[in-house]
Amino acid sequence: MRLSRRGLLRAGLGGTAATALGGLATGCAVPTGSTGRNMVLWYWDGGLGDTVVKKTEARYDSTVDLQAIKIGGYYRSKLITTMTGRARIPDIAGLKGEDMASYLPNSDQFVDLRTLGADKYKSQYLAWKWEQGTADDGSMIAFPIDCGPVAHLYQYEVFRKAGLPYEPDDVTKELNTWEKYFAAGAQLKKRLPGTFLLTDINGVFDNVVNQGTKRYVDKDRHFIGDQEHVRDAWALSLEAKRQGLLSSLVTGTPDQISATVDGKLPSQLGASWATYDLKSGMAKTKGKWRIAQMPVRPANNGGSFLSITKACREPERAFEIITWMMNAANQAQGYIDAGLFPSTPAAYDLKQLRAPDPFFGGQITTDIFGPAAQRIAVAYNSPYDIALGQPIKDEIKNVGVLGKDPKKAWSDAMSKCRRIAKHLGVSY
Repeated sequence: MRLSRRGLLRAGLGGTAATALGGLATGCAVPTGSTGRNMVLWYWDGGLGDTVVKKTEARYDSTVDLQAIKIGGYYRSKLITTMTGRARIPDIAGLKGEDMASYLPNSDQFVDLRTLGADKYKSQYLAWKWEQGTADDGSMIAFPIDCGPVAHLYQYEVFRKAGLPYEPDDVTKELNTWEKYFAAGAQLKKRLPGTFLLTDINGVFDNVVNQGTKRYVDKDRHFIGDQEHVRDAWALSLEAKRQGLLSSLVTGTPDQISATVDGKLPSQLGASWATYDLKSGMAKTKGKWRIAQMPVRPANNGGSFLSITKACREPERAFEIITWMMNAANQAQGYIDAGLFPSTPAAYDLKQLRAPDPFFGGQITTDIFGPAAQRIAVAYNSPYDIALGQPIKDEIKNVGVLGKDPKKAWSDAMSKCRRIAKHLGVSY
């Protein structure tokens, strides 16, 4: 199975990335071998649709030799290392959504896209997504690629056998709160022994936090991970554990994949790109899945950007390329190729995204993800969120997997957060 983007979130990135580019001089070295025609674009597997990349290279072939290079491994680390070394820096660089906030304090290392006319495109894109690529000083360093609206992916026949709502509209209406969703999980477990609503406890915690307007650090650089919005997510996660709705399996392992294929894990709260993971890793389940809205309101998980580095000698041309790649038609193609859900709503009505999807029983998935994407709550994303959110996520996982005492886990999480906050200069 292709590695899920969800599995690429790593501990401690926010703290290190906030200072990693600080020593760079404005205006980095030109990519090695660059002439006037050469232009290098960096991205990662699944970061852009293959069809769009090929079309872009062909479209601009007469004016620029665009080399789109797929970078493997830890993409962010490689990009930062390259920029710090001031050599072989790409002209255009993809930036992963989960890392986006860590680049913003170093906005002077990227071209401010407003200087190239970005403002005239703003109305075409989701407002909350556009804001994620904008630094506190107002400069825009990243242009939206996709977004990751979260929905409820479930196996139709398993829900029917368990006596649960099974048509997408009914699932949306009747499982519209966490309490109702958990009640459905209890019935699922009772009617079909050995079947679990969720793989792990973080499936609750992360999504509840991501539904809200706050994360772990506010604009004033103050730690807020001990406030009500995080405590509520923690409490709901514990409730799922208490009711026995969580499996003992680890996401992405062969056992978890096998259980999902066999219908023992028939429910996922997954981002739009999870549809690509299902199709590529669990082809045997084709036709068994449907999609409904998740409980309460949509969350967002993932979604990336394109930036122009200060190393680029032709930023106007680079911006022309970016805006063409990310137009509505090409974003629609990216969803078809790689599950990259468009950040431009104009794509939602295009023919490519109105086709019934046989993997999801002929459902038009855009009818779920489109409205969800437009209802995402605007939240401030601090460059310190990852570093200060990770101890809490680690400890709730210890509760879910190891059975650690919840009070001890919370106390340990807060102690770790205090130490990290002090190191990063975040007030506690």
